[in-house]
Amino acid sequence: MADTEPILAVEELRIHFALPRRLPLGPRETVKAVDGVSFSMRPGEVLGLVGESGSGKTTVGRAVLRLIPATGGTIRFRGGDITHLSRRALRPIRPHMQLVFQDPFASLNPRMTIGRIVAAPLLIHRPQLGRNERRRQVTAALDMVGLSPGMANRYPHEFSGGQRQRVGIARALILRPELLVADEPVSALDVSIQAQVVNLLRELRAELRLSILFIAHDLAVIGNISDRVAVMYLGRLVELAPTDALFRTPRHPYTEALLSAVPEPDPDRPRRRIVLTGDPPSAIHPPSGCRFRTRCRYAQPACEAAVPPLREVSAGHFSACRRDDLLLQGAV
Repeated sequence: MADTEPILAVEELRIHFALPRRLPLGPRETVKAVDGVSFSMRPGEVLGLVGESGSGKTTVGRAVLRLIPATGGTIRFRGGDITHLSRRALRPIRPHMQLVFQDPFASLNPRMTIGRIVAAPLLIHRPQLGRNERRRQVTAALDMVGLSPGMANRYPHEFSGGQRQRVGIARALILRPELLVADEPVSALDVSIQAQVVNLLRELRAELRLSILFIAHDLAVIGNISDRVAVMYLGRLVELAPTDALFRTPRHPYTEALLSAVPEPDPDRPRRRIVLTGDPPSAIHPPSGCRFRTRCRYAQPACEAAVPPLREVSAGHFSACRRDDLLLQGAV
């Protein structure tokens, strides 16, 4: 695959979930968890996907890995359409795209040693390997994430949260994937440990030339690792931009509100906190037009008319807001 070709391209992705009928012959409602999301990733790029709980970002990550089926749209990996491939056809592709889970304890089998947990992908995808070669690769994977080979005989409960997440990363990387989906990998960790795990992923990205879809709700974490940031709200992308541009000059009011919540370490630089009023609308019956308009302080009657497209407002900076006249507050 050429370096200029995206390793991952998502076009108009839709993920809808049908709810059980409330009455035997009543209508069946649908949750529009993801409703028309498009983005692409270059080889070796880290794309941060951010949004509040319920925005659909985890659903996008799982759909990209084909862990849940797409209702519509297209998912292309290394130039090939994988949207509707069968389980048999996906099997040779799976080693090239792996997942790091949010919970570093629930994602590890407590009855298995760390060595067996990390070796599991090899047993599934490379059963021809001998025991000595598997042991060598497990040792190399543990060393890669900063764990000693002697830890392979220990169990998950003997590790701290940060160490358990390192085990999860080692398991994901032992097959040397090209795409890593990290689903809020640091949200369950202490702040100091979060920095260690983020730095580890940054080093592994450079060493292995990984492409990482980094999902989080914390823009401060996203800003430390991502090349670009995609902001989701209620199933749609509202902004997509290089990290520096998004932090300096946000172009969507929802991004401005998220940035205002990022802690400011300098007490001499107070930042105006923007508090969104009301609850997020239902994904079953989203608002007409701009989905953020019901909580947006800049909303106008025209915002109800039609869904604003994600359009390029400056070089590489895309926004789904009609108000080009707004001067929004950044984080730097």
